[in-house]
Amino acid sequence: MMVLFGFFSLVLILVYWINRAVVLFDQLIANGQSAFVFLEFTALSLPNVIALVLPMAGFAAAVYGTNRLAADSELVVVQATGYSPYRLARPVLIFGLIVGILVSILTHFLVPISLAQLRERTIEVSDNVTARLLREGTFLHPSPGITFYIGHITPEGELLDVFLSDARADGSRTNYSARSALLLHQVEGPRLIMFDGVSQTLSEETQRLSTTSFTDFSIDVATFMDKPVSKTRRANELSTPELLWPSDAIIEETRSRRAVLLQEGHERFAQASLAVIATVIGFSALLIGGYSRFGLWRQIGLAVFLLIVLKSLDNAMADLARSDAAFWPVSYVSTLAGVFVCYALLWLSARPALFSARRRAGAI
Repeated sequence: MMVLFGFFSLVLILVYWINRAVVLFDQLIANGQSAFVFLEFTALSLPNVIALVLPMAGFAAAVYGTNRLAADSELVVVQATGYSPYRLARPVLIFGLIVGILVSILTHFLVPISLAQLRERTIEVSDNVTARLLREGTFLHPSPGITFYIGHITPEGELLDVFLSDARADGSRTNYSARSALLLHQVEGPRLIMFDGVSQTLSEETQRLSTTSFTDFSIDVATFMDKPVSKTRRANELSTPELLWPSDAIIEETRSRRAVLLQEGHERFAQASLAVIATVIGFSALLIGGYSRFGLWRQIGLAVFLLIVLKSLDNAMADLARSDAAFWPVSYVSTLAGVFVCYALLWLSARPALFSARRRAGAI
């Protein structure tokens, strides 16, 4: 199962990584970034992808491995020697615990660190994108409806003969021209400060031109580019202790309610436990089928259906936990339901007499 787990993990990670890489490639290469930046961003996004893939890979490995054992009659031979379904499920449980430990390492440590680093690098790249505006003698179009021009840039960084046209608003266009300007990087984002200039707004409906002279005028440059990245941490970037015992400062920083932070912290434990349960369900559901020359496709369908039900229950409980901080225990409802399902399947597989009537009818 560990060999199969590695194979399915590699395939699923490649699928998710390619989808993510295509989006990053369009965003970064179009903004003039190098291939090294592209590889760095994809590497930082991999831990989150792996955390999503490992439970599915563990389930697929358990189902495929058990199906092979049943098809080769190995399960029938082992059961004939007196091994109970609970004893047969022991190595699968150990395999599931290994998968759960890997998921725990990712969700508690690697994913928060990688997401925080990814946010910091995104901010740096965003600042570099604004620096692309500093080109002399060229009309630039950083976004639809925006035209920007700089006549000359002094060695001190002063921009001379600046022109900016903003046609993003429906029915109007505003042109700014200034004798000089400065591009300042502030905490809120880069801003363009223009000096000794004039703004002209033309209404297309009335054809009226409004002109305003100014001594200095400030414009948020980030509005010309893609949506600016927040410099405050998000819930998924916090450590697990910070989520389980959130302080007022953390709540203010993330701008999230206490219930959301608590649910995020407990979800990390629940995600690892569900990875264990997924592997045991994949084995137990196939174990109740016994040996059949027609295969175990019905039992495989049952295992997939049960996994979908548990995941749907987990999503519903997550929404409930986010509604009120007192409801954080419901994050583990899907885990308890999964334990009950695993025990019920093993209990049924230990009593083949319950299916004897169905088997005789199939033989007839």
